Amino acid sequence: MASESPEPIERWTAKRRVALVVSILKGETSVAETARTHGLTVAEVEDWREKFLLGAENALRSRSRDEEAVKDEQIKKLKQKIGDLVLDNDILREALKPYVSSP
Repeated sequence: MASESPEPIERWTAKRRVALVVSILKGETSVAETARTHGLTVAEVEDWREKFLLGAENALRSRSRDEEAVKDEQIKKLKQKIGDLVLDNDILREALKPYVSSP
């Protein structure tokens, strides 16, 4: 009976996801093999791995940041990027004015 496939996991708790990601990081299995074995998508498993690694990086910081601080920083960077794009758009509009005919 050892050759039977394991019963499907109905609920992926944080502990189960950690164990799965750790086995991937140890090289015991691959992302594709894990996804196939457990009926998951490769993207789902890769997302768990990325979240795990980001959490580990934050845990090893001399001053760890909480989740809200990380989100706030991401929002700040995105707002800065939007501002840069708006400025670029305005500059291009001004540069094109001589070439665009008025109705």
